[in-house]
Amino acid sequence: MTEAELAGLTLVIGGAASGKSAHAEGLVRRMAEAAGAVPVYLATAEAHDAEMTARIRRHRTRRHGWQTLEAPHDLPAVLGTVPADAPCLVDCLTLWLTNRLLAEADLADEEEALLSALAARAGKGGATVLVSNEVGQGIVPENPLARRFRELQGRLNQRVATRAERVILVAAGLPLVLKDRQTGPA
Repeated sequence: MTEAELAGLTLVIGGAASGKSAHAEGLVRRMAEAAGAVPVYLATAEAHDAEMTARIRRHRTRRHGWQTLEAPHDLPAVLGTVPADAPCLVDCLTLWLTNRLLAEADLADEEEALLSALAARAGKGGATVLVSNEVGQGIVPENPLARRFRELQGRLNQRVATRAERVILVAAGLPLVLKDRQTGPA
């Protein structure tokens, strides 16, 4: 990886079970190897049921040798503790936003705090890869909470994508580069 690829912000988006997390983990693992650093995983999931507990366990088995920090709610503050020389994976923005929505947080303030934390990390040369679900390709949800979530997630994805050096869409385990400031338009 080049020096430019070791810094900055990458957004990896895709549908549920698209392979986006595995792809993002591979990116961060390669960044860490190139930098001689331990990769950092910021986990946003909370295990409220057996299915989510099993999903978290599967994700953990892929991350041998990573430092894991739990950040289901205060993602901006935890992100601020990650050393700039440690490539960082945030998995995922969708679960973080869900947690904050269900906690009835001020989501405009939460979004601004996250964007500020990402900018501060990028300003220090830190490499950050964010995973998020693409929620705008399905049907219109039937209930107001789900429609509100879809709009909030879509806006957050767009705002992060605007700031990111790279945006990668993963479908069926295959990455498609949508944006790469290092090599020009995709």
